[in-house]
Amino acid sequence: MAESIKIEIYRKKDAEDFTKSLADPESRAQTGSGAAMTAAVSAALLERAAKLTREELSENERVEYIVRNAEILRTYMVNLIDEDVKARGPYRRALKEADPRKIEAATQTAGAVCSEIVCMMEKELELLEELAALCPSDAKHFAAESADLAYAAIRACMRVCIYWGDLSTEDTRRYVIRRENELQLQEIDPLYKRVIDRLEA
Repeated sequence: MAESIKIEIYRKKDAEDFTKSLADPESRAQTGSGAAMTAAVSAALLERAAKLTREELSENERVEYIVRNAEILRTYMVNLIDEDVKARGPYRRALKEADPRKIEAATQTAGAVCSEIVCMMEKELELLEELAALCPSDAKHFAAESADLAYAAIRACMRVCIYWGDLSTEDTRRYVIRRENELQLQEIDPLYKRVIDRLEA
């Protein structure tokens, strides 16, 4: 009789069960899933700040654009909670087969979702920088909190990407992963600071 396969949908879990899964060493949900949830909360706060701004500035095309994109980001990040688990599937299978070539190839895709979260949260910070110049005082704290969570998701995901890069047997790949993260941070750190400075001014 064929072995039954249990498929868990982490994005459907409530907060208690999801965090319990993250805490369980046997769980397939890992940092990428947690970072995706953090990024989704960040996008939700951006969406809230943008909607409050829309109430103040009726018929502003840029604010409408930010509202739409914040909603898209929020939904996308929720979907990435489970996509991170799938991205590591090839690595788990390669380990069972003990094939060094497959293991090496699988490490290159295992951190793919975390790389995507970094890119998308950088885009979100760009939206926040634009919104910061427009949002009313009662929306500014939501925008700042959104930026903080976006930055936290970025840093956590960068650590995951470096972890998977370091598992590579190729010196060049390990170096490239670390260098790419350094270069991204050189862009993201000043962007995050500009957003916070503007919102706290």
